[in-house]
Amino acid sequence: MGITYKDEQGIQGMRTACRMAAEVLDHLTEHIKPGITTREIDRLASEHMKKQGSISATLGYQPSGYPPYPASLCTSVNHVVCHGIPNDKPLKKGDICNVDVTVIKDGWYGDTSRMFIIGDASIAARRLVSVTYDAMWHGIVQVKPGVRLGDVGWAIQKFAESHSFSVVREFCGHGIGKNFHEEPQVLHYGKPGTLEELKPGMTFTIEPMINAGRRDVKEFGNDGRTIVNKDHSLSAQWEHTVLVTDTGYEVLTLSAGSPAPPAFVKG
Repeated sequence: MGITYKDEQGIQGMRTACRMAAEVLDHLTEHIKPGITTREIDRLASEHMKKQGSISATLGYQPSGYPPYPASLCTSVNHVVCHGIPNDKPLKKGDICNVDVTVIKDGWYGDTSRMFIIGDASIAARRLVSVTYDAMWHGIVQVKPGVRLGDVGWAIQKFAESHSFSVVREFCGHGIGKNFHEEPQVLHYGKPGTLEELKPGMTFTIEPMINAGRRDVKEFGNDGRTIVNKDHSLSAQWEHTVLVTDTGYEVLTLSAGSPAPPAFVKG
């Protein structure tokens, strides 16, 4: 499957699905506090998707060679890098947790994730979460026609590494539209002027996974999904879905409860 370029009808479909995904996270925000389990977060998300008229893209999702995914979202806590499966372990004060939501509405997919700091966390944990958020936006602001994906990846890598953090390389962003995962792959590291040229109508995720320690990761246990840091250091991730417009970019996964863009983002 090659890159798909969305027409105005497709863009409107993507706007709706992406907004709904963000609104699931808005709904969850007041509930995510010490003592809640990630399974309860998943249940609350599933209920909200039903109310808004969307369905989870992750529940039952089964790439070739993997078991069906058992939950409506992913919850990755502390040293879990991505694809954490909700469970019955309560979140505790000081944890950090990524909640990754993908919904389907009228055949279109919306994909976004946010970090949540549970109660009071360490300065180091809060710094990692903040730098990862800014790193995502350093990638987003590169987006406009004529730029190449290597420019996006390099902006993220340069910023993260300037703060002595490392960028996970085994997982990346992706094109999205009528399918969960489309071309192109969106690396969060790279060389300026390389990889695919951005053109209007492209929609893809930017979702850097940034580690406090080394970038090396591994599978955890035998669930076929959960990815953790080899050195057990903290990991953080933020994700937006973006559209390449005629003059720049539009962040499709913004909602009333989305965190504000960093101060360096203009317009």
